[in-house]
Amino acid sequence: MAERRWLRVAAAAAVLALGPVISACDASADSDASAAHAGPVNGLRILVPNNPGSGYDTTARTAAKVMQDAGLARDVSVFNVAGAGGTVGLRRVADAKGDENLLMQMGLGVVGAVYTNKSKVTLTDTTPIARLIEEVEAVVVPKDSPYNTLQDLVTAWKADPGKVPVGGASAPGGPDHLMPMLLAKAVGVAPKSVKFVSYGGGGELRAAVLGKEVAFAATGIGEVAEQAKVGEVKILAVTSAQRVAGVHAPTLKELGVDLVFANWRGLVATSGLSAEKRQQLVDLVTKMHDSAEWKVALAAKGWTDAFVAGDPFTTFLTSENDRVAKVLKELGLG
Repeated sequence: MAERRWLRVAAAAAVLALGPVISACDASADSDASAAHAGPVNGLRILVPNNPGSGYDTTARTAAKVMQDAGLARDVSVFNVAGAGGTVGLRRVADAKGDENLLMQMGLGVVGAVYTNKSKVTLTDTTPIARLIEEVEAVVVPKDSPYNTLQDLVTAWKADPGKVPVGGASAPGGPDHLMPMLLAKAVGVAPKSVKFVSYGGGGELRAAVLGKEVAFAATGIGEVAEQAKVGEVKILAVTSAQRVAGVHAPTLKELGVDLVFANWRGLVATSGLSAEKRQQLVDLVTKMHDSAEWKVALAAKGWTDAFVAGDPFTTFLTSENDRVAKVLKELGLG
């Protein structure tokens, strides 16, 4: 039944087509309603299911600003409901069934957290709107770390995994957790032996790296690119297939590690929406994506455009759920 909620279509149009001829008065009312929907959306709220300063938080606040700057929405607010890898926020959205003005920023991390936290509420209890971006991960160490290359790090990691803790702004199952586990497997470190320390957001993780609470971090490139430019941290490698523009770091593939990895982020709404309202939200996010302001934001943040909206995003979420469950099981972490 949950899957069917995801795949709800606009049946209202078919009913109208089979009904009586619309009067001039009805047609005028419909035109007025369409005109109302064509204007800016008012009072939209975006829930971020983790702490301020996180990748989700940055993405949500950027999207809210672009919507308003492009004249697509008015009075967009962003608020944080952190906990359990995003599943506390997910529960809030599920409980707000039918709330037409509530979106949740989410991504790969929430998919994994649902699985690892054995959450009774899942993404099938939402209405998928769109995938927005992809972001590659970086392997990061503090500026005065003894590890100057990935090989330096891997040598120490293989010698004693417990003495080389890795931090990430993800709960188990999220991108900052999955990436180092996949990296460990690729370089010959048993994933179960990896000491992973989870932080509530990008700000906490950066403080942990600078304070040497962890030997290295796995995090989105947008979280550390500026810190690397000013010399606060060193990026030993990035997880993209090609080098990231403006970042002076090799790819894992260049260094002989057979791993390419990317995080992604998107938006979901509450369940129980009408087909018309869902389409209005899809249209809003599509117009935001097409705006000049969003293109500027993508370049500034180092994000990769990965836009998919509506039913194709629903299909993608289903496949991601299956993929994450399989990866965690293969790594012995499920």
